[in-house]
Amino acid sequence: MKSNIRWKPALILLALAAVGYGVGIFKSDWKFEQLRSHTLIITTLLLYVSLLVWWLFFSRAAGRVKLLGVSVFVLPFALFRLRGMSGDFVPNFEFRFAKRAATLVPAGAASGGVRTDFPQLLGPNRDAMLTGITLDPDWAKHPPQLVWKQPIGAAWSGFSIVGERAVTMEQVGENEAVVCCDLLTGKRLWATENPGKFSTTIAGTGPRATPTIVGDRVFTFGGTAVLRALSLADGKVIWSRDLMAEFSLKLPDWGFASSPLVHEGNVIVSIGGGAGKSLVAYRATDGQPAWSAGDRGVDYSSPFLIATPQPQIVVFNKKGITSHDPKSGAVLWDREWGTGFPNVSRPIVVSAGRVFFSSGYGIGSALLDVSGNPISEVWKTPRFQAKFSNPVLRDGHIYGVSDGIFACLDVTDGKVKWKGGRFGHGQGLLLGEHYLQMTESGELVLLRPTPDAENELGRVQVFDAKTWNTIALSGDLLLVRNDQEAACLRLALKPGN
Repeated sequence: MKSNIRWKPALILLALAAVGYGVGIFKSDWKFEQLRSHTLIITTLLLYVSLLVWWLFFSRAAGRVKLLGVSVFVLPFALFRLRGMSGDFVPNFEFRFAKRAATLVPAGAASGGVRTDFPQLLGPNRDAMLTGITLDPDWAKHPPQLVWKQPIGAAWSGFSIVGERAVTMEQVGENEAVVCCDLLTGKRLWATENPGKFSTTIAGTGPRATPTIVGDRVFTFGGTAVLRALSLADGKVIWSRDLMAEFSLKLPDWGFASSPLVHEGNVIVSIGGGAGKSLVAYRATDGQPAWSAGDRGVDYSSPFLIATPQPQIVVFNKKGITSHDPKSGAVLWDREWGTGFPNVSRPIVVSAGRVFFSSGYGIGSALLDVSGNPISEVWKTPRFQAKFSNPVLRDGHIYGVSDGIFACLDVTDGKVKWKGGRFGHGQGLLLGEHYLQMTESGELVLLRPTPDAENELGRVQVFDAKTWNTIALSGDLLLVRNDQEAACLRLALKPGN
């Protein structure tokens, strides 16, 4: 029987889509990689909707045939679900009926050796750099060993470690939870919950900030702007403040993400609460207000203390960088930065009065002289875009992920020396001459980066899902996690560590 279906419109739509895909795939001069993904996504959506409209109203297919065709359009939604986006805005789909990984049996018991604290975001100095630890680089003979691995609640928080207690944040149903586990076994020691849930398709679910541990207290800031102080011993709430209610805040697109900075007895977070309330500080002892300052809107950065040329707290805000006096919060300087896309990456003090800043989405990097007011620009380049990774400085060179690719930048002139592995938007730590990189796809990679090359030494697969969370190291134990699982790995160290 001869078909009466009008195929010509469908062929025209496919031809137009092919042009869109060609531009998305083969165009090489995108300002930033996410624009390529946007083009491909929009092309796919337009093609899907156009073909569906053609099939339903203009194909002239018989009723039963048309119904069968509609089932083909619906089938992908029945079989797969969207689990957020990658750092390059590529959709992450998973089979709806896939089984979650069960708790794995530890491959070896952790040693009770010397432990170094990792008490906050990016480590003791909040700079993703550790000293006094030398890795054994021969992963062929001494690969990382799995100590424990287990499911974890959704969140993009990292771990903080003091002694043998490791603390992170998770989403538990409709509640945000601060969770403390035993570093050596993964056993949950306590969990303290409060009502609150941040969740969007693109951004994912759960808290974003990493806890800060000072003395016997844990300070946390949830994705819905609840600031709390808890007892490290048992998780008891010492004080709590709902900053969304207090300042009538609007929930940002990616949730509140400021990891608390504790300095001179104050707990400091970025909230973008309007005139005079961009950055706020509360007394660590009782949670009473200490100061607030700044006028810019909130971004997805945490505050960082820099000591040169004078002590100041620097933070990315919406379309800007602001510096505050640590004692009073008074704005020391404010500079335009960015175009409204998220600014996340930490600043890096390069030398007295000179600080490196970097952002994604086509913004790039700049070395700013912050010794005077107004601030002056030493150099600027679009070729290194940190986005939400945290690069490090070693011997005059910046190493880290630039728009998904590991790269090296000469800090004296801003020139990119090389670009190496495509690791996606993961996080890393510098340990002397070695660099641990957690890739977005869940691999742990060991590098020995130099101004000439990245020098990959080994890699192991830890997770099979998107991994954005910061990593933490205590002695020879590395804690890693994503929004589904957490794991503890033992790394071989050179004798003497």
